[in-house]
Amino acid sequence: MNIGKTQDLTVAEHNSSGYMLKDDNDEKAFLPKIFAPHDLQEGEIVEVFVYQDDGKLKATTEKPSAEVGEFAVMNCVQSLPSGAFMDWGIIKDLFIPYTQQKLKIVEGKRYLVYIYVDEKTGLITGTTKFKRNPQYENLPFAKGDQVRLLVMGESELGWNVVINQKYIGLIYASDVYKKLFPLSEETGYIKTIREDGKIDVSLQPQGYENNDEFQRIILDKLNHNYGLLYLSDQSSPEEIKDELQMSKKNFKKAIGALYRERKIEILDDKIRLLEED
Repeated sequence: MNIGKTQDLTVAEHNSSGYMLKDDNDEKAFLPKIFAPHDLQEGEIVEVFVYQDDGKLKATTEKPSAEVGEFAVMNCVQSLPSGAFMDWGIIKDLFIPYTQQKLKIVEGKRYLVYIYVDEKTGLITGTTKFKRNPQYENLPFAKGDQVRLLVMGESELGWNVVINQKYIGLIYASDVYKKLFPLSEETGYIKTIREDGKIDVSLQPQGYENNDEFQRIILDKLNHNYGLLYLSDQSSPEEIKDELQMSKKNFKKAIGALYRERKIEILDDKIRLLEED
């Protein structure tokens, strides 16, 4: 039985209160009738999430915000001296022992939580203590892949992020062209997978093949500013970042392409949108 995971199980038997489900090894978990999608028959296969409750395996058709091996933002529903209980989307709350709290968890606040199975107790457990920029092997990414990001927090090098709920990566400060906030969600792109297994991420697509997006941003800004944008080759990276949320390098590529297509005019201190013929 894959504890803390969503899986397909077979109905082995049932009674008035629910269904006993089994896996291929005849290990069993109980599905309360209230969580059954319909009246199940013996031998029917049902997709459920398996968790522990009072030392027993139980199943639910509810969808947790994260499974074992994943991160999610969760709200604390109760904080005790021994630990905190977090709402992770199913009927039973997730427990984070006090020793697994980076800072004391406060009831009613939201936290980034990683879920794992404790080796000593065998229980599904949460933690807010994470390794910073860990080393990975056999990553399911390639350079340029679009990914979902969950912002962790700022570091000396930039911003640490969770990639697709499973992996920790880094956005270097030089690649941040918009305001970021802890626990916010962003779209990102794999920039580099280093030899040591660490992952560098960008908020913007890389390379000339993605120049169309930067051109679109500039044209949209020009259309909203009556055809004028007070930025040019002479503008500082900070001015471009504040106005367009892109790097000066990408800005220069984009306006160069727009100029060649005769869509804009480049002046000393600004660019001007040209009227279509």
